[in-house]
Amino acid sequence: MKLSILSALNSERAARRAAIVVTDVTSGTQRLVKGAEVASDPLEDLLEKHLRMGKSGMAETPQGRVFLTVHVPPPRLVVTGAVHISQALAPMAKLAGYDVTIVDPRTAFASSERFPDVKVIAAGPDAALPPLAIDHYTAFVALTHDPKIDDPALTHALARDCFYIGALGSKKTHARRIERLKAQGIADEKLARIHSPIGLAIGAVSPAEIAVAIIGEITARLRLPAGTAP
Repeated sequence: MKLSILSALNSERAARRAAIVVTDVTSGTQRLVKGAEVASDPLEDLLEKHLRMGKSGMAETPQGRVFLTVHVPPPRLVVTGAVHISQALAPMAKLAGYDVTIVDPRTAFASSERFPDVKVIAAGPDAALPPLAIDHYTAFVALTHDPKIDDPALTHALARDCFYIGALGSKKTHARRIERLKAQGIADEKLARIHSPIGLAIGAVSPAEIAVAIIGEITARLRLPAGTAP
């Protein structure tokens, strides 16, 4: 690999941005396609599919056979609310490959005893979320059911490019939430990004079942093409 390509690739990886190295199998020539450049690349559909799946591999193109080396940041899950659902969701997400962080200012809930092997921040969203640098490979979930915590957390998430945003609550609860966030000046198109009621509609009742529904919806948003219903 040329030093220029390696240097550019390392810069993208350090910034948690996706990139693909396209290698012509016949000639051995390589080029780097940054995630932001995929939409304008001649191999857009192919590159987008491999980025979405996070998988490297051989592929046939009109220009010949290529090997796609995919570099995708590991996904992260940030949860506000150290609640029972979070206790079930955190280990599921870790098994699925997510780096999990729990945020809750209520120290009685936000403890390492309740969340072993998970990063727990016992602070409000205004203090806890900015240092986390939420990005496109972050899923954000609000579960406290407390507007004083969830609303500022959602406001922060909506200002970022995270691939998934979900919030616990019934349709009535979410409608009231939307009105509060609208009053803060958040545009309708941004508010439409919030998945609520959260999770796939599988009839979940218990905290563990709701956690299954949530991780299922997050996975669908990460892996399925944009606009595809799970």
